[in-house]
Amino acid sequence: MISLVLAMLRTRRGQATTLLLLTLVVVGATVAVPAYLRTVDLAVVRSEVDGAAPGERTIALSATVDNSDTSTIDFTDVTSALLTVPGFTQVYSAEFPAAGIEPEPRDASRLTYRQEACAHLTMLAGRCYIGSGEIVIGERTAERLELGVGDPVALAFAVSKGSPTGPVYAAFTEPTPLTVVGVYRPAAPQEEYWGSHDYFAVDVTGRTGEPVFTGQATLALMRRTSTLVGVDATAAPATFDAARLGQLRGQLDELKDRTAKLSQAFSVTTDIPDLIGRVERSRALARQTVPVGAVPLLLLAYLVLYLAVDYGVEGRRPELAVVALHGGTWWHRWLLALGENIAAILVGAVAGCVAGQLVVGAIAAWRFPGIGVPLFTAGALGNAPFAALGALVVALLAQRRHLLSPVGELLRRVRSRRTGRRLPVGEVLVGVLAATAVVQLFLTGGGLSGVGMLAPALSMLAFALVGARLFAPLAGLLGKRALRRGRLSVALAALQLARRPGPQRLMLLLVASVAVLGYAVASADVAAQDRDLAARIGTGAPRVVSVAPVTRDHLLHAVRAVDPDGAYAMAAAQLSEDGSALAVDTTRLATVVDWRPEYGDLDAARVAALLRPPAREPVTVRGPDVALDVDVSDVKMSVPVELTVVLSSLTGRGTATVPFKFINDGTYAFRERTPLCVDGCRLVGLHLRAQSTSPTSTRFVLTVRKLGGADLTDVTRWRPTGGRLDTVRDGLRLAIDAPGGLPDGAWIQPVDAPYPLPVLTAGPPPRDGTLAGLDKRPTEVRVTGRAGALPRLGTAGTLVDLEYANRVATDAGSAHRSEVWLTGTAPPDLLTRLARQGLIVTGDVTAEQTRRRLASQGPALATWFHLLAGALAVLLAAGGLGLIAAVDRTGRAADEAALRAQGLSRAAMRRAKLWTYPALVVVAGLLGLGSALAVWRLTGWALPVFGEDLPALPLPHWPDPVAVPATWLACVALLLAVALRDGASNPPGASRRRSRIGAP
Repeated sequence: MISLVLAMLRTRRGQATTLLLLTLVVVGATVAVPAYLRTVDLAVVRSEVDGAAPGERTIALSATVDNSDTSTIDFTDVTSALLTVPGFTQVYSAEFPAAGIEPEPRDASRLTYRQEACAHLTMLAGRCYIGSGEIVIGERTAERLELGVGDPVALAFAVSKGSPTGPVYAAFTEPTPLTVVGVYRPAAPQEEYWGSHDYFAVDVTGRTGEPVFTGQATLALMRRTSTLVGVDATAAPATFDAARLGQLRGQLDELKDRTAKLSQAFSVTTDIPDLIGRVERSRALARQTVPVGAVPLLLLAYLVLYLAVDYGVEGRRPELAVVALHGGTWWHRWLLALGENIAAILVGAVAGCVAGQLVVGAIAAWRFPGIGVPLFTAGALGNAPFAALGALVVALLAQRRHLLSPVGELLRRVRSRRTGRRLPVGEVLVGVLAATAVVQLFLTGGGLSGVGMLAPALSMLAFALVGARLFAPLAGLLGKRALRRGRLSVALAALQLARRPGPQRLMLLLVASVAVLGYAVASADVAAQDRDLAARIGTGAPRVVSVAPVTRDHLLHAVRAVDPDGAYAMAAAQLSEDGSALAVDTTRLATVVDWRPEYGDLDAARVAALLRPPAREPVTVRGPDVALDVDVSDVKMSVPVELTVVLSSLTGRGTATVPFKFINDGTYAFRERTPLCVDGCRLVGLHLRAQSTSPTSTRFVLTVRKLGGADLTDVTRWRPTGGRLDTVRDGLRLAIDAPGGLPDGAWIQPVDAPYPLPVLTAGPPPRDGTLAGLDKRPTEVRVTGRAGALPRLGTAGTLVDLEYANRVATDAGSAHRSEVWLTGTAPPDLLTRLARQGLIVTGDVTAEQTRRRLASQGPALATWFHLLAGALAVLLAAGGLGLIAAVDRTGRAADEAALRAQGLSRAAMRRAKLWTYPALVVVAGLLGLGSALAVWRLTGWALPVFGEDLPALPLPHWPDPVAVPATWLACVALLLAVALRDGASNPPGASRRRSRIGAP
């Protein structure tokens, strides 16, 4: 029997090769899914780690050590027992406040030791510290305090005590004599070596931080009661191996538990779990999305395999009849029929295990070079035996009817047709499953799990079954109509398509294959559009530079100084911490922001005009001297009230707060000097606050007689908060009557911005007509326009003018997420220019970089598998078309001979051949395109596009009008070429093959 099977394989090499290749596709696709997912895992990890923020690769461990009885710090004792997570490079640090250099008691030097700091400092003068008693200072500190290399200084450990205006430092120990040996500038303030210590951050006064760096030996010289020690452990990229992310998360949790048990003084800070969470989410979405493309491919492969076996046995029916007539047992018949198929399937399964991984390896080498994907792994073969078993079951089902048919049926040249009306149970079941899957998809909000994951595949199969079911009767009607009109060629082609089972099955295959490709192209194209739109809107501008925390006035002044003409730079900041509102310098909005059609009918210039109507000039104080004359009367309170004049430097140097106190009735003449206002300051407002932590009845009348050169006679020029404001003959009078005290204080602010603040909204308007302002206090707003979407905010958010929002605020503090938005034409040395204005760049991203980042996430990478599946589906359809056309062409020879004998011309016969399968391809192509778009409309919305949470965006729902039609034309052209080749003429030697097949 084995020799007979081998002889059959040699005789029918073409059929065996077809089965082998189809099994290779089935098993190869099954193997390719886990292999591709493994590749996606590695690619996602590399992309996320490469784009991670410094804090997302660092573990910061810190503690305040009580060393009143010791003068040394043993970092090993503090941290070696804690940081046992492998793959991290550790950097130790220690610091404490020191008095002796800064002239103001509110300022203290940040005396800092950081391991290997000299390698990350650029020495502008002198050298870095080497021995004990040596320090290096920053360039701005050296310039401000007029210190240079070789100058002696004395520093002492300082302690702070609270005051209404902030901490005040005083020396606590004897000063230690030290020597300045160098003046430095940080080589890269934002590099991850510095960790999250904010050594060079800008404070509320606009001054850039510059620690005094020294060595560990110098720290040992200085007496102190406490030291803040820490270690920053930074992970190498290889630490985030895809296979050990879960283990790494567990090690971090264990580290936090150990530190908590060791001492409450220890603090562990890390954003690594956020990075791991993004990676895991991206991987999970890829695992949901890749099977969406793999399942239709597997179903098509099994369908073509079924047709190949069925039509292969169709030509061997006389052999089976001869075996049955010779008295062969049932198992001989089954083994004779299945033997060569089983052999071909087993060889194809083994080849598929290799081919699937080779194809994925080639894709990985092309799309993800250098990620180190192993070419062959045993883990990818887990489902291969089940796929091979499925191929065997399909082969058995395809031959079942032939093996169970009586001899008379096997000897018929044409199969007997089923008569009567029978319910197509299988087709109804597919339709019910497809409807159930789509309903589940909607009910779960797009959850690709369970039956919902099969919704696209089942829907495409259902549409294909409907098309195949309707094709035969419609083709029959067309054939009869053409016959009545005398169009013999069209009639013969249509009737052959209607009456033979092969074309109906082929219609099912072609419609499903074209639908799979169309769906894959639609998903890939829409996802690419979504990513491009998300990058453009989500980034806000072609390029966005993030800067360290800085006051709003400083940000505005610095950006306008860098770009005085407003040609390429715009200041921007979040209005509040939740990111639902954005404040931008609207004077540059039309120039910097690429205002897209999705934003609505208002153009950028009109938006700027709505958000920035004309307003009064701010009240300014010229020079460093602040003069304030007030009268206080009707005082009824038991605690002092602090009156603070809040000023903001016009040149962006920072914020100045000038505090005064009063408690009794009387006239007060306050005089204060603030260096920040040398070049002028803007008056933010007058703030009155009772100095009590408990509610205390507060009542008084404050009359402001003089405030610099401000006009105090026009009450419309001022806005009160927390009291009643009116004018007297030569000043402003504020009446306060607060039985519950002044927990938030009272304000008198100049009206130098429109109020309520004009805003532009997308989505629902602000509740109660207020927004959390830059000072975190409720700010009344007025909606002046509606947009379909807004830069950075998407379809829900609020846009305001940054300068006006800053003037309305009751402070002049730091902005949330300070940024500089840029056009693509910004000068190459822009970052240097920003640094000269005191802005420390912490990030620099372009819309194109954002698009590439989104394209490297799991959902985007999964679409490549969809395209591969679509291409393979079309190739399977072409092979199935060639197979069925070849078998039908052989069977049509006798029919053609009979028709020729009845007088049908050779030309009419040739035209009938050319009409048959090309017409089938065109009809199937149209139905497949319609099915793809219908299924996309039903299920495409559920396919994940991004591996992270993004603002709500006006994402497109339909593919580009060129992508899908162009791909469809190429697909139909390929199938037409196969149809024309196989339907144009009879195969050479067909009569000889028929005589051999009929021989016993």
